[in-house]
Amino acid sequence: MQKRIQIGLAGWGDHDDIYPKGTKAGDKLKMYGSRFPIVELDSSFYAIPSPERMRKWSEQTSESFGFIVKAYQGMTGHTRGKIPFPDARSMFQAFRESAAEMREMGKLKAVLFQYPPWFACERKHVDILRRTREWMDGFPLALEFRHRSWFDGEMRDKTLSFMREEGWIHSVCDEPQAGEGSIPAIIEPTREDFTLVRLHGRNAAGWQSSGQPNWREVRYLYRYNEEELLEWKDNISKLLGSTQKCWIIFNNNSGGDAANNAMQLMKLLNLDMPDLPPNQLSLFEE
Repeated sequence: MQKRIQIGLAGWGDHDDIYPKGTKAGDKLKMYGSRFPIVELDSSFYAIPSPERMRKWSEQTSESFGFIVKAYQGMTGHTRGKIPFPDARSMFQAFRESAAEMREMGKLKAVLFQYPPWFACERKHVDILRRTREWMDGFPLALEFRHRSWFDGEMRDKTLSFMREEGWIHSVCDEPQAGEGSIPAIIEPTREDFTLVRLHGRNAAGWQSSGQPNWREVRYLYRYNEEELLEWKDNISKLLGSTQKCWIIFNNNSGGDAANNAMQLMKLLNLDMPDLPPNQLSLFEE
């Protein structure tokens, strides 16, 4: 079990509870890597990092450490076609060159393609997914939807079959059930080697706060209780029945809850606990 589950956080810069006071920003990734085995690189969603930057991040972590790299927002349609590149193909090529640095150093677990709430289950979007898979050939890709139509009724099994045929890693989500702009937790892998789990919290009111001031902070403001984490302990056991490894990312960052919840789940799963600064240990005790 210990080697089959890796638990981490979305980003490494916003989790002050796991660092000694006064830790410099440039030292946080190395320190984070001594506490968690995996991280979601989410800054790549807002701008494609340079290959040099990706190499530097890779060099700051141990040989066994891994990154889930979030695909640039122009690649998933979040920018509605507005991109700082001549065309879509050149955008994908720039991202490939960036991610290749991390892949060559053995640090890239997967590239996560999280599509927006308006990316519904339609033929044109299926074609986009096929094109994306083709343009990202050679990279492990994880797929996450935000529109419920992909899993409504008979589409559930069709979507999962499509993901298996195309080789997508299923990004299994825990998020508020707040209408068509959210998806249920589908506890089913699409690949035998890896499955990604992303825990976004269950703040239903905040989930629909797009366009409001500080909506990103509001959306992910949530702390899981022990009963909810025990539910996910069972879900992870089910996933491991048909997939070799689970990567679990806590994305409920807004109130500083992600690290606490990650360590709670590690304890429930009997995983090795990270060493924390002495002044921080009490924060994670029940």
